[in-house]
Amino acid sequence: MDIREILRQIAAGESDRAISRNMRVDRGTVKRYRSWAKQEGLLSGELPSIEALEQRLKAGLTTVAVPQNQSSVEAYRAQVVELREQGVNIKTVWRRLVERGFSGSMHAVYRFVWQLEGQSTATVTVRVEREPGEEAQVDFGYAGYLLDEQGQRRKAWVFVMVLAWCQDRY
Repeated sequence: MDIREILRQIAAGESDRAISRNMRVDRGTVKRYRSWAKQEGLLSGELPSIEALEQRLKAGLTTVAVPQNQSSVEAYRAQVVELREQGVNIKTVWRRLVERGFSGSMHAVYRFVWQLEGQSTATVTVRVEREPGEEAQVDFGYAGYLLDEQGQRRKAWVFVMVLAWCQDRY
């Protein structure tokens, strides 16, 4: 993010929304820089060097600390690790924790385990290219009862073949 460009646009009278759109930063950030620049008297005259601006930023603009959330499962970390090493699935881990006084949700346990082990449910799609006539997929199955030309109920069977190259169905 180029602080000098944000300050230049503020001094030129651009709106927070326009600066946000041009610089691809949040409008709240632009608003904070606008109030800081007014406080520092940076909206008129020549802008200081980038190094001087950075020093003034560190001294004058306080950053809001991001709240630190701790999982409700953290107190049961040892039990979760032990159970997962034994091969116990996550739902059963949650049930065992509830037996020990845990009052959180099952999804909290899922998130905690995913954070510990890494989420291994990634879906990977691989496109397989085939030459014309090289491969087809065939499905065959029972479709229920249908009426024939005479109006009698008969069992219906379905045969479907999909060509891999062009996706035509027969």
